[in-house]
Amino acid sequence: MIDFLLHEDEDGVGVAVVDIKAGSSVKGRSLHGQATPELTARMDIPLGHKIALKPFAEGDTVIKYGVDIGKVVASIEVGEHVHVHNVKTKRW
Repeated sequence: MIDFLLHEDEDGVGVAVVDIKAGSSVKGRSLHGQATPELTARMDIPLGHKIALKPFAEGDTVIKYGVDIGKVVASIEVGEHVHVHNVKTKRW
């Protein structure tokens, strides 16, 4: 079963296609590439929200859909929820 999707192999986040529970082993698939990442969820990730596929440090750029979607404002570990509490837009 696929738990999350990424659009490009280089994306740093995946999008949950089911509600993901903390501690569960989850599998993903790239829509436009060959990636099939597997990891352990460190937090609950609601359907439609982002899960980190790699560690991010404060100031890093998050790539989703192959494009820059924002700047990390609090460090993020693999398997954590990526949302407004740790990523902000660069537009303002």
